[in-house]
Amino acid sequence: MDGTKQHRRGNTRQRIQDVALELFAEQGYEKTSLREIAERLDVTKAALYYHFKTKEDILLSIFEDVGKPMTELIDWGKQQPHTLETKLELLRRYSEALATAWPMLRFMQENQATIKELIPGEMFKHRMLALYDLMKEPDADLTDQVRCISAIFTMQAGTFALKDAEGDPADKRRAVLEVAMDLVTQAHRGNR
Repeated sequence: MDGTKQHRRGNTRQRIQDVALELFAEQGYEKTSLREIAERLDVTKAALYYHFKTKEDILLSIFEDVGKPMTELIDWGKQQPHTLETKLELLRRYSEALATAWPMLRFMQENQATIKELIPGEMFKHRMLALYDLMKEPDADLTDQVRCISAIFTMQAGTFALKDAEGDPADKRRAVLEVAMDLVTQAHRGNR
């Protein structure tokens, strides 16, 4: 296949994902049909089927694509020493990943019940638990475990909650990151 056709096909796949995620967030995953996705894209259902057979196939592909940076982050973290510096760098990198994941966060917020039922929900949960394991000390007391899991949720909730708040997006992201880093720093020091 020549590069032009491959490039176009890649763009079509991405457009399908973007439009589907937009519709899933607007009207809910369950209420969105493949026909509506095709209509919004101004393509035939057959053209859509060429790339994805079901809505779940689309959603799974989105989670896989959006999740690649998370998987790479977790893999990186597992290779590093279990130090405070590593934990803080994990949070910095997670902050960067979340900055581009706004459509997915919106979808997940609007479709929580559906997500729990589908494979992507399990994928997300697995990634969050892996990140949590990298943040906490193996022998952390319960309070410090809560600090570590709270730091991760602070990153997600802060990104979501402050999206429409007044202010520079970079400043909001830095504020969320600072709070998460404070929590992890307290937890890390609690075990020393």
